[in-house]
Formats: sequence, C-alpha cells, structure tokens
Amino acid sequence: MQLKVENLEVSYDKIKALHGISFSIDQGEIVTIIGANGAGKSTTLRALSRMVPSGHDSKIEFMGNDVLKYSADKVVSKLGISHVPEGRMIFGNLSVNENLSLATFARKDKKQIEKDRKWVFDLFPRLFERKDQAAGTLSGGEQQMLAVGRAYMSGRKMMLLDEPSMGLAPILMLDMFDALKEINKLGTTILLVEQNARLALKFAERGYVLENGHLVLQGDADDLLNNPDVKKAYLGA
Repeated sequence: MQLKVENLEVSYDKIKALHGISFSIDQGEIVTIIGANGAGKSTTLRALSRMVPSGHDSKIEFMGNDVLKYSADKVVSKLGISHVPEGRMIFGNLSVNENLSLATFARKDKKQIEKDRKWVFDLFPRLFERKDQAAGTLSGGEQQMLAVGRAYMSGRKMMLLDEPSMGLAPILMLDMFDALKEINKLGTTILLVEQNARLALKFAERGYVLENGHLVLQGDADDLLNNPDVKKAYLGA
C-alpha cells in the first residue's frame, strides 16, 4: 500500500468539508474520486498535498511516512507527491521551459532532469514547439499539458490531478488521458478528481464516490460504471 488515509477531516472556518474519510491506494494504481460540485473532491487533494490543514485525528501515510509532518514543498521534494491543481496555476509570465525547470528546484540529478524534459516534449510535442513562449499565451489545452509536464518533472511517485479535462475540447481531452496512461506506465501512481465521471471511471481501475464530505461508495471502476445509483446521479442515466 502506497497511500493510506484514515479519518481525514478538513474544515473551512466552522464549515466541515470532509467528515473523516478513509481510503487507500496501491503503488502504480489509477484511482478516481467522483462526486458533485462541493462534495469535497478538490479539498481531498489539497489535504494530501498539505495545502490545507487536516483535523487532529486525521492520518495520512505515504510509503511509510507521516505526510502530516511535512510542509507542502517537502511533500513534493521529499515524498514525491506532485499536484496538478484545478485551474493549472502555471506561471504565465515565464516560458514553457522555465515552468518545467522550476519543478526541478529540489532535484540534483541533472542528467535525469534533461531526460525527463525530453520525455515531456516527446509526450507533448506542442510544448516543444512553444518551449520559449510565455506560458500565459498558450491555449487552455496547452496550459494543461504544461501543468501535467511540470508535475512529471518534479520527480513524482504519485500524481494528484484535479479536473484535468476542464475546458478541453473532446479530442484534446482524450489525448490528455492517453498521456496520463503513458505516465502511469512508467510507475507513477495517479489519483484523479474529475467532474466527468464517465470519463474518469473508464480511465481508472478503482473509484470512490464522495457526497457532502462523506465517502459513500467504492469499488472497481467497471462496477461503479454499472451501478444504478452512480448511473442515475453522475452518468446521466
């Protein structure tokens, strides 16, 4: 087991966003969390990457390490958990190349960094074509490619992805998920939050359903796709 989460609670002021959820992920898995807007999906990822504080009784363990003892930057540099946030959050005034380089701030393996950069450019040829271009001038799809490439460059063991299909045309959406499959084949575990539940469950191996801060259902992705309650609530059936 690579990631183990127990009794995860998160509150914003007096409003509780997560009510003691527990789940686990094995090395190399692709797992998705689905749910309606406001269910707590993004909050879950932010808690894992230490961007928001967790409750006193919460436990997050990653490869034997207590994640709650690490600051957000050390979660990336020491533990190898990278986060592709909703909205991408790239540095628009910096070039594509500079954005990728920033992700390697804690890495010392210069030769491997350049190999990883080449791999990202092979995976996303459009980024290579625009490597010296300001990231803020890229299209939405290209910015999403850059956000994923930046996470890859951080030296990831696990990648947290928040709404990677948001704002993408259907063909770019499929291309993005094909690219994520290639990243996963190299051994990177993926935890995906995605509003497009059907797409997410076709991509993932397992899934969790989050409602109002509670995990209400879990199972193999195919089983969830065929679950009548999931179909009715999230798949338009």
